[in-house]
Amino acid sequence: MLGHWLITGLVRRPDGEIVAPELLATVPWTQWLTLGFQIMPLFFLAGGHAAGGSWVRARSAGGTVAGWVGQRAVRLLLPAAAYSGLVLLAVGVCAGLGVDPATLALVGWAMAMQFWFLPVYLLLSALTPAMYALHERWGVRVPVGMGVVGFGIGASIAAAGSPRPGIVEAVGALNYLLVWGVVYQLGFCWRDGTLGGDGTLGGSGTLGNGGRPAAPIALALALAVGGGAAFVALVGPGPFPVSLILVTGQELSNADPPSPAMLAWAVAQVGVALLIAPLVRRVLRRARAERAVRVLGAGSMALYLWHMAPVLIVAAAFYLTGLAPEPGYGSAAWWALRLPWLLVLGAVLAGVVRALSPLERGVAVAEARVRPDAGLRGAASWPMWGGLGMSVCALTYFAGHGFAYGGTFPVWPAVGLGAGTVLLSLTRGAGVSSGAARRLEAAWAAGPGAVGGKEAGGQGTSVGGAQSPGTPESPGTAGHSGSGGSAGSTGSTGSTGSTVGSGT
Repeated sequence: MLGHWLITGLVRRPDGEIVAPELLATVPWTQWLTLGFQIMPLFFLAGGHAAGGSWVRARSAGGTVAGWVGQRAVRLLLPAAAYSGLVLLAVGVCAGLGVDPATLALVGWAMAMQFWFLPVYLLLSALTPAMYALHERWGVRVPVGMGVVGFGIGASIAAAGSPRPGIVEAVGALNYLLVWGVVYQLGFCWRDGTLGGDGTLGGSGTLGNGGRPAAPIALALALAVGGGAAFVALVGPGPFPVSLILVTGQELSNADPPSPAMLAWAVAQVGVALLIAPLVRRVLRRARAERAVRVLGAGSMALYLWHMAPVLIVAAAFYLTGLAPEPGYGSAAWWALRLPWLLVLGAVLAGVVRALSPLERGVAVAEARVRPDAGLRGAASWPMWGGLGMSVCALTYFAGHGFAYGGTFPVWPAVGLGAGTVLLSLTRGAGVSSGAARRLEAAWAAGPGAVGGKEAGGQGTSVGGAQSPGTPESPGTAGHSGSGGSAGSTGSTGSTGSTVGSGT
């Protein structure tokens, strides 16, 4: 979220038009900043850790693949669909009022720039039972093999040059699942101790069995140093750019699709995560730290989805009116104004999230009511699979084109997302009771801190689990053993840019 805000700069032209030059392309040295802000590997690592534990528990309790996948999909899709519905409504109204198509396209793209994460994560969630079965049979050899294949595909893309043949583009898209799947699979390995130690996140912030660290220091250092060294080689003498997000005009990208350099950086981040995990757990033993994580986690889906809305509000309030100071783009004075820019956006976002709390409450209660039965199977599961497929296709379109590509309303993607979400919601089974919704309503009445730790019923699913894109099992808790044990955080997407058509 902070990364997106930092690199988003607005300029008011003499004719009153507001534009957003792409900072990474306009001021090339800022591409180095992406090394600090590209933290998506940590989300897939924690997501794999949480998903592995969740699937094992569901399987042990007699749950089915369809039931488990459907429950996780609903947790992500309902808040995403609510957000998309409101944005699409605004797009439709603006298009009907004759708003400039270029402006509408830019705004529609900005409001969807974080969406690339959702279809990838939903697909990995759907593949988790199969991926975990491979993990149980071959262990760490699975992510190693996936990494080798992903590296080969990335090298082939680099060798193909530009423009690339369609077949190369199609094969390259597999790296979204292969590269991020490597980190997701390493989350399985961390959970069961394959990476060393006991692998647990430790309920209530403990170190686990005997207080041992989650991984031997030598292994963690090998991953961190080895991944970092490989990254340096791939972006130095190698062909890949330093930027870890897409930059307009670059022939190769590390993010679209994920490249060997991104893979190396992800491995390095896994090593760093293993190194600092014991320290983080010690910090989370403190009640104040755990409460802060719980409150933030309970609202993390809203932060992930809505964090670009304050940019539009501030643009209307200060830039359209000419009240905002405008030093030279990328100048020292411009950078000095980044801090007040971030503070203003943070204050506006706090207001937006507070105003959205009734919507969040309604979405969370709806999730508890329509969650598919854990034992969903057979013909009853086909609406769930169909709805999931339609939703993934629609989200993929929005991620690549925005909510108003060409300044027009995206009819078919909007219909696809709506129909897909409805189909998923229709697979509710007899195992779901309205009591879960009533407990959830009571938890919301107690405040967001309580929401993060309360149960909503059904496989130990925390209410916070409906609110986080990074670790859907339990973003609202700090290591609660019954909910996947991850301390989730805001879904900073690592994919950005500030011009129409620069993509994600």
